[in-house]
Amino acid sequence: MADLRPFFAYRPPTSLVERVAAPPYDVVSTAEARALAEGNPHSFLHVSRPEIDLAEGIDEHSDPVYDRGRDNLRRLVETGDLVKDPDPHLYVYAQRMGDHRQVGVVACASVAAYDADRIKKHEKTRPDKEDDRTTHIDRLGAHDEPVFLTYEASAEVDAFIADAMKGDPEYDFESVDGVGHRLWTLDVEASRELAALFEAKVGDLYVADGHHRSAAASRVHAQRKGDGGEHDVFLVVAFPHDQMMILPYNRVVKDRQGRDAAGLLAALKEKMDVVRSDEPAPDVPGSFGIYLGGQWYRATALPGSYDAQHPIEGLDCQICQDQILAPIFGIDDPRRDESIAFVGGIHGHRELERRVDAGEADIAIYLHATKMEQVMAVSDAGLVMPPKSTWFEPKLKSGLFVHMF
Repeated sequence: MADLRPFFAYRPPTSLVERVAAPPYDVVSTAEARALAEGNPHSFLHVSRPEIDLAEGIDEHSDPVYDRGRDNLRRLVETGDLVKDPDPHLYVYAQRMGDHRQVGVVACASVAAYDADRIKKHEKTRPDKEDDRTTHIDRLGAHDEPVFLTYEASAEVDAFIADAMKGDPEYDFESVDGVGHRLWTLDVEASRELAALFEAKVGDLYVADGHHRSAAASRVHAQRKGDGGEHDVFLVVAFPHDQMMILPYNRVVKDRQGRDAAGLLAALKEKMDVVRSDEPAPDVPGSFGIYLGGQWYRATALPGSYDAQHPIEGLDCQICQDQILAPIFGIDDPRRDESIAFVGGIHGHRELERRVDAGEADIAIYLHATKMEQVMAVSDAGLVMPPKSTWFEPKLKSGLFVHMF
């Protein structure tokens, strides 16, 4: 039974939404955030990346940075860049990226449900990143960026949301990355009805993106318990699983042994079936696009070399690890090995070619994208996805809604 709750959102007025909206904090560097927010005091990057308002080179995890984020959030409220809705609502948030469409529900989710694993995880968190988000959220007194959730699609929920979208949206704009964003505010009664429908028709929720933010929300609640604040919930957007788009998370490797393209190709042929190909992207699971020596190849795992039914062993990213990265390149821990880098699928095959042709890597590996059903199966089994196995697009914009506590 999914527990999604209406909340009092702080949101930008329609006239300012495009200037307030910003990319999530973790997809831009400090330098990129500084450039994006230059000349725009409305940008939510002043809250999510507050170091941009301080001296260059400052430690982004220092107290002055967290304090500036708190002060900047207060300023956006005082200047009317963010305005509190008078009643608690749920919201419908639609995104368009090329031909892809996805429609989610903006709500608050229960910390108790997260702690009880009714909001399931598929990724381990890093202590340093979890500490950072905990301090950031606690210092703000707010959940400033939503956690990206998914759930098994429900025909009844789909029908309710489709009906809610028949009116004109309150927000309707296209961000600089070409993604369209539309937002509908459900009235108080409709918000209650949709929350009840989720409770009746939807089972567990799953974290798609935002493991550190959700873990931090749990920690902040534990730290503040008893102070009367509404931190027993955290900000989310929940999308049905059949609307989710996962792009491949590709790999580029610098060979420590210094082998040339012919040597690497020979080593690969000892493990897999390899043929030349004009198509960079693999078309079926268990196969990989390989770029080296200025040529694309298709490498396919041999029959019986992995368990396709196992929730982890059947993942393409795990096959890549077990049959290419570990035996050929000696990469046992891709999280820490400096000879490997990861390239999100949004960058396409040209970026893979560029890195190899420029000598930054010796080989590029184009993976078949993970399916949402695979992610959910891993979560249901209580397991953890291999590192860098999912790249979700489009990203949620920050600044469209904030939950203050």
